[in-house]
Amino acid sequence: MDADAPTLRALLARRDLKLSLAADDLDAGALDRAIRWVHSSDLADPTPFLSEGLVLLTTGTQFPSGDDPDADAPEPYRAYVQRLAARGVVGLGFGTEVARAGIPPALVDACRNARMPLFEVPYRTPFIAVARANAEAIAAEAYARRSWALAAQRAIALAALRPDGLGATVAELAKQLDTWVGMYDAAGELAREHPVGGLGAETAAALQREVTGVLHRGARAGSSLHIGETPFSLQTLGRGGHLRGVIAIAAGDLDQEGRVVVTAVIAMAGLALEQQQGLGRARSALRAGLVQSLLTGDPALARRTSRELWGPLPSAPVVVGVTDAAAARVDGIAELLELWADEKRGALFFGRGEDGLVLVVPAGDRSCVDELVDRFDVRVGLSEPSGYDGFAAALGQARVARDRGVRPVTEFGEVARSGVLSALTDEARSLARAELAPLFDHDAAQGTRLVETLQVWLDEDCSHEASAQSLGVHRHTVRTRLALIERVLGRDLSSFATRAELWAALRALDPSA
Repeated sequence: MDADAPTLRALLARRDLKLSLAADDLDAGALDRAIRWVHSSDLADPTPFLSEGLVLLTTGTQFPSGDDPDADAPEPYRAYVQRLAARGVVGLGFGTEVARAGIPPALVDACRNARMPLFEVPYRTPFIAVARANAEAIAAEAYARRSWALAAQRAIALAALRPDGLGATVAELAKQLDTWVGMYDAAGELAREHPVGGLGAETAAALQREVTGVLHRGARAGSSLHIGETPFSLQTLGRGGHLRGVIAIAAGDLDQEGRVVVTAVIAMAGLALEQQQGLGRARSALRAGLVQSLLTGDPALARRTSRELWGPLPSAPVVVGVTDAAAARVDGIAELLELWADEKRGALFFGRGEDGLVLVVPAGDRSCVDELVDRFDVRVGLSEPSGYDGFAAALGQARVARDRGVRPVTEFGEVARSGVLSALTDEARSLARAELAPLFDHDAAQGTRLVETLQVWLDEDCSHEASAQSLGVHRHTVRTRLALIERVLGRDLSSFATRAELWAALRALDPSA
């Protein structure tokens, strides 16, 4: 501990004050608590006028005098010290030779029981000298902290000018605060840290979950939390709704100077990330152009460009995916995919499409897609395996799977097995209701069974005999009803086109039929 720091230990170390402890059997750290101020009072209960973190000086006139029969009773001293301890007083100084020749033994016992430091202030040391000494220590500490903040900001500014400005800035901040500092990107991935590997695996995983939650909320904020016994401060980077990352510091509440230094780092990091955003937009536009190139069925340009910038395209056959990512999350998803594309060269290509991010992965390895869905609240549709000459058709399959799927990842094969009619839109169902409305109205008004008869007849391959058995009527009744259906609808049931259209209309209204 710095000798100039405003603590009771530093105060007692001032030789000019000649202060001395009344008892040295104190808890570890009792003398190292910060002293916010030194105050004097001889009130029996000064606590209404005190704040915590004070050292109180007294001459003891509030206690029973030597002529009082209760002068040696321990209870007044015990109650007095307990009131001070409850108020947060960190030490008690007793001025001797003013009202008392020495410190009352009962007061020594009361302070020892309450674990409160008690020290003697000799007659030749005025109380004002003790208060002034502490004030000087407070002023010296404040000056030292301001000087440190200025020096730290200069060091961080110089670090920002190095080739890896962000990494150097994080390292310098960690050195200045003497703790671990990490910078997470918009996808919640740890991009830089100092010291490297400074967190245990469990703590690092828990912190990443917290950072991901902050980024998902999308609002600029600062927050504090504990993971186990380790306190952390989180500060977002970027604008609300377009966060560029998070700086995490393994420290609790910082003082004003510490916050100033962190604010400077956040400003510089935010500026650097915003400057990088322009490069990111250019890279995104290039990827989008390569997706359009692949849609032509000729992958030559895309292959050559990708190989020079990001590595080879995934080997055919490939699976094409498309996301439904909301605009607010596309930046974070793209940043994570950019990281994966660099790490897994040849195993992932992506780019913006017209209605989501387009993903291209080897047919036998869709781990990137599964991990993406786990990390972000998105749905992904996947095509069947295809070569690059069928890229446009594969992308169409992926869109159908995404739009019709109900699970996070839907394969086109699952959708295809449900049949063409399952893809009918609300518009198709509206047309079907209009087409069959005359039959429904006739059945409702006349009590007939025309809709049921038409559906059974079509399901029985237009067989009068089979329909009659299914309906439990005579085959002539079936013929009569079909003739009535033709008159009500004004349609010729002998036409295959008419029968197919009516069958589709019935299925559109009742897909399970």
